[in-house]
Amino acid sequence: MIGTLKKPAIAAALALACLQPAISEARNDAKVKIGILRCVVSEGTGFIFGSSKDLDCTFDAANGDTERYYGQINKFGVDIGFTNKASLSWAVLAPTRDFSDGALAGRYLGASAEATAGVGAGANILVGGSRDTFSLQPLSVQGQTGLNAAVGVSELILDQI
Repeated sequence: MIGTLKKPAIAAALALACLQPAISEARNDAKVKIGILRCVVSEGTGFIFGSSKDLDCTFDAANGDTERYYGQINKFGVDIGFTNKASLSWAVLAPTRDFSDGALAGRYLGASAEATAGVGAGANILVGGSRDTFSLQPLSVQGQTGLNAAVGVSELILDQI
């Protein structure tokens, strides 16, 4: 049991270590947390040079509002293997607490890393949205099952439902 629990922890540590330079750079901007974006990622297969998976997301704003988004996460780089349905959570940062309905819709770019062998973990840090003003910081490491290794550039496209 202990050995099984160590695998996700090691994978998460490796994923976050790969993303540390991007996380540090994004945190240097003066931004405030405006809510949490939680997404369910469809299962899928990596095709050596990338992958594309559908998302179903909920944004819980700090002001109490809730918005639904759908989209796609595309990874470019090394992505080999398959994963079952997974979940992602990000803290959403913006330069101000004032934002309009549907403001998270748009294109985000950033870095990602994940490792899965049965149970695994990964992390993605992304910047984009309305006029590239939002930053998505990993709030919790993504949890997934499958057999997969990926590191590279990620593109997230969100549309409001």
